[in-house]
Amino acid sequence: MVKRPHMLANTMHLLLPLLASILFVCGLIFIKRASEANVGPATIMFLTNMLAALFFSFLWLFGGSSQPTAMLWQPALVAGFYLMGLGLTFAAVERGDVSIATPIFGVKVIFVALMLTITRAEKLPASVWYAAFLAAAGIALIQWTGRGHRRRMVMTILLALGAAVSFATFDTLVQKWTPQWGFGRFVPLLFWIVAAVSIGLTPWVEWHRFKEPQVRRSVLPGALLIAMQAVCITSAVSFFGDAARVNVVYALRGLWGVVLAYAAARIWGGAEADHSRSVMIQRAVGAGLLTAAVVLAIVSR
Repeated sequence: MVKRPHMLANTMHLLLPLLASILFVCGLIFIKRASEANVGPATIMFLTNMLAALFFSFLWLFGGSSQPTAMLWQPALVAGFYLMGLGLTFAAVERGDVSIATPIFGVKVIFVALMLTITRAEKLPASVWYAAFLAAAGIALIQWTGRGHRRRMVMTILLALGAAVSFATFDTLVQKWTPQWGFGRFVPLLFWIVAAVSIGLTPWVEWHRFKEPQVRRSVLPGALLIAMQAVCITSAVSFFGDAARVNVVYALRGLWGVVLAYAAARIWGGAEADHSRSVMIQRAVGAGLLTAAVVLAIVSR
């Protein structure tokens, strides 16, 4: 009876990665539709990064510590990993199905656990490791059901793994460096750098395409949702730390990637609505492992 409030208080911040996992998949579904309409990745990345920088600017109100100009390499480096991860994410979705790429992104939980241990930023309990490997097993089981051209699928997997490594490095460094800068300084600075670099994409932004209703209905919601999920997941890691458990919960996007992509294909059309019953059962088992991983991670502290 005494521990219940403490446990509740200790897990409330995990609602942020839970929300982020849903926003991420919904955003990728719209991004996939934009890519099918032949909208270039530069247009999508530019809009996404500008919206993210705008949202993160409000965090400046939280304040922080003054750091010498020579330390700006830290947010600049983290911004680089974010840009790399986002670019690889969009490339993976453009080349493959959302229901295949999204579960692979979830391998990030393993990379985060490894990096936190290697950098000694956090000593992880064994239960978090068990949760991470359970999540990886669920992800592998869901992905194993993928269908399509082998070379295209392999490229999708490699791009998604590259995105997972980039974002795992991003999370680890955000957790490591935010305390010395302050929540209201480090995160806004790094996303202002992201926005500044993204200005270089301006010559390739297809402004004229926004006249098309189909493009507006896919690019704008997709960019907005991806930017919003970035706010949720980055805020959770930078303000609360706990990157390992945050990413185990965030790995639920593998489940939403299967369910929501299937639902979207049923509504708007697409090959992902044509999976057999055995495929859906196998993916349901994988989703069950993901859920078990999340429960284990939540009760581990």
